[in-house]
Amino acid sequence: MTQRLVSVWQPFFLSKAGQDAAIDAAIELEELGYSRIWFSGGFGENVHPRFREILDGTKRIGVASGIVSIWHSSPAEVAVFAQDAQHDHPGRFLLGLGASHAVLVENDGTDYRRPYSKMVAYLDGLDAAGLPTEARILAALGPRMLELSRDRSAGAHPYFTTAEHTAEARAALGPDRLLAPEVAVVLDANPETARATARQYTAGYLTLPNYTNNLRRFGWTDDDLAGGGSDRLVDALIPWGTAEQVAAGLEKHYQAGADEVAIQVLNGGDAGSFPADAFRTLARVLI
Repeated sequence: MTQRLVSVWQPFFLSKAGQDAAIDAAIELEELGYSRIWFSGGFGENVHPRFREILDGTKRIGVASGIVSIWHSSPAEVAVFAQDAQHDHPGRFLLGLGASHAVLVENDGTDYRRPYSKMVAYLDGLDAAGLPTEARILAALGPRMLELSRDRSAGAHPYFTTAEHTAEARAALGPDRLLAPEVAVVLDANPETARATARQYTAGYLTLPNYTNNLRRFGWTDDDLAGGGSDRLVDALIPWGTAEQVAAGLEKHYQAGADEVAIQVLNGGDAGSFPADAFRTLARVLI
C-alpha cells in the first residue's frame, strides 16, 4: 500500500459525549479531510452503538473500533453489527478486535487465559458468521499476533508503540495488509510541559505488561519504563512540539511502513473534551 492516510483516535469524547456533540465533532473531522475515526469499543457485550450513530451522521469518513474486546462480545453478534454497517455504509466500517489486558478483563471476573487461542477461536466464529477477512483488523504487538493479523484479517492496529515497532509490524504483515498504528501527540513546543502532558498518558500504560514487554523487546530498560517513562522513551512514543515537529514524528511511522496513522491528541487533564483546534492545526500540515 502506498497511500498515506491520516486518521483520528479519540477514545473518550467520541464514545462518552452526547450523541449530537459526538456527531458534530465527526462531521468536522470529515470536513477537515481525516480518513477514519477510531475509538474504543469498550467492554460491553455488543458493539457500542456510537459507531453506528457516527456512520449514520456522516457521509464519507471511515469509522473503526479500537478495539472491541473479544472477552466480552460474541462473534455472532459482532458480525451482525459489522455486516449491517457494511450494508448501509459500504466500505466505511472496520471492526477492530483485541485481547485487551488481564488487569482490565479480570476486573469483572472474566478469566484471562491464552489470549492468542481466544483470538483464534473468535476469528473462527466470525468466519462461521460470514464476516469477511477484510472487514476486521487486529490489535497486534507481538510476532504471533502480527502473523495472525496478516493471515486472518485486513491487517494490524498496534497501540502505544514506537516507529521501530511499526517497521517490525510491516515486515511481519508483508506489503498487502493495512498497518494503522495509533500515535499519541502533544501540540506544545515547551519540553517540560509537553512531556508532563505525555506522562499523564504514559503512566497508566506503562503498568500494563502487554505494552512494557513489547517495549523491552526493542531494548527499553526498566529505567526507561519507570516514572511515566524516561525522556527518551516519551519522545520516541509521543511526538510533541509544533505542528511541523509533530508531523516529523509521525513521518517516522510512515517511513517505517505505516499506511495509516491514527492520531490521538493529548490535552492533559481535559481528556473528556474534544481538541478541535489541535485537529484543525494538524490537518493544515498533514492533509
